[in-house]
Amino acid sequence: MSKKIVGIIGGSGLYEMEGLQDVEQVAVETPFGSPSDSLVRGRVDGVEVLFLPRHGRGHRIAPSFVNFRANIFALKKLGAEWIIGVSAVGSMKETIHPGNIVIPDQFIDRTSGRSNTFFRDGIVVHVSMADPVCPDLSELLFRAATEVGASVQKGGTYLCIEGPQFSTRAESRLYRTWGVDVIGMTNIPEAKLAREAEICYATIAFAADYDCWNEKAPDVSVPDVLRILAQSTKTAQEIIRRVVPKIPETRRCPCATALANALITEKTAIPEETKKALEPIIGKYL
Repeated sequence: MSKKIVGIIGGSGLYEMEGLQDVEQVAVETPFGSPSDSLVRGRVDGVEVLFLPRHGRGHRIAPSFVNFRANIFALKKLGAEWIIGVSAVGSMKETIHPGNIVIPDQFIDRTSGRSNTFFRDGIVVHVSMADPVCPDLSELLFRAATEVGASVQKGGTYLCIEGPQFSTRAESRLYRTWGVDVIGMTNIPEAKLAREAEICYATIAFAADYDCWNEKAPDVSVPDVLRILAQSTKTAQEIIRRVVPKIPETRRCPCATALANALITEKTAIPEETKKALEPIIGKYL
């Protein structure tokens, strides 16, 4: 039986997939409160997987109010070393059509007011986000998406806005001048926190629309997003089913040691309460 544990963050229907065995729900508490919902634990080809609905079952939580810190901490606490994110995005390029997949390798953060670090209360840590996704996991996702016949782009920039409103036309046109590939509301601070937790992170981004910059296409709307999400769930499940058994038992990517040279605070100056709260993340360095 494999010892690796893979977390999957996305819609609440992702865990309803063929081949998922030994299914159970797990409630987890963290120093940052409760995650979006209880997690669904199961096995795919002998590999333990942890499904977490990002917005809660029934899509109850808006992007700005997702407890990202609790979500990532809960997965870390349960032993996840890998996280696959699944999300709907807007396409910012004509070549990325609705229904296409992008496996982003860069992010631009335009969020505000979200708690985007575990490190406060007497501890300072600066992790590198130069390459914000795991190259090994991204490659596996790209290959699996190709194998299932999806139209997929490897690499690209994901612009994360605060929301919950969609962009104005002026904003959408501005963002296009930045050369971004897709726009969404959820992968930041998810990716930042995964890096702080030394968890390998990569995402499957399903294009749902052309935002509102493309005057030849309808503006983004909730029905369009929901339709694409419904269509993409089966594709995402098939990609996940193919990727999970191929994830290596031993990590050789930089994600696994992201904190090795990132801790700034003297260890003796870190409050004991902080050490205790963050033990799953920083314990091995103390």
